[in-house]
Amino acid sequence: MKARAADLARIERRARALAERDPVDLLQDDTFFACATGRLKLRELAPDRGELIFYRRADLAGPKLSEYSIAATSTPALMRAVLTAALGVIGRVRKRRRVYLVGQTRIHLDQVEELGSFVELEVVLAEGQAPAEGEALAERLLCTLGIGAADLVSGAYLDHLRQDAAPGGTST
Repeated sequence: MKARAADLARIERRARALAERDPVDLLQDDTFFACATGRLKLRELAPDRGELIFYRRADLAGPKLSEYSIAATSTPALMRAVLTAALGVIGRVRKRRRVYLVGQTRIHLDQVEELGSFVELEVVLAEGQAPAEGEALAERLLCTLGIGAADLVSGAYLDHLRQDAAPGGTST
């Protein structure tokens, strides 16, 4: 689930109170490539650390199932150059992410360049666990964090950036 965060500091205080350990801070530079099905992105975390991520998920507000595959790389700049030549780039998303862990849920507090502040909840399902259980966990956590249904957004950050950049696009 992804939501706009009008008051990220308030949400973070609540997340910190629930978290099992200190947060992890990440700088993420995601390059998205043309892909016939799903989404393909290269996440650069450091000059010698990146992840090629392929995923599929519905572009809906609220809970949704996400299927993904991740391959680590120690040469993200070279990987980006090869994929750009082969597939073409459709966009780039840069963000600061703070991650809190609460049970089987990752709370992502994101500051996205050109978009603003967001919260993502990612419930990692256990083997054999029904998606409905994960949805219920996420919905309870949203309430605890003080995030309402009106704050939920659909689509990926890339979609919002592309919409804003399109002629006649509206700001989100």
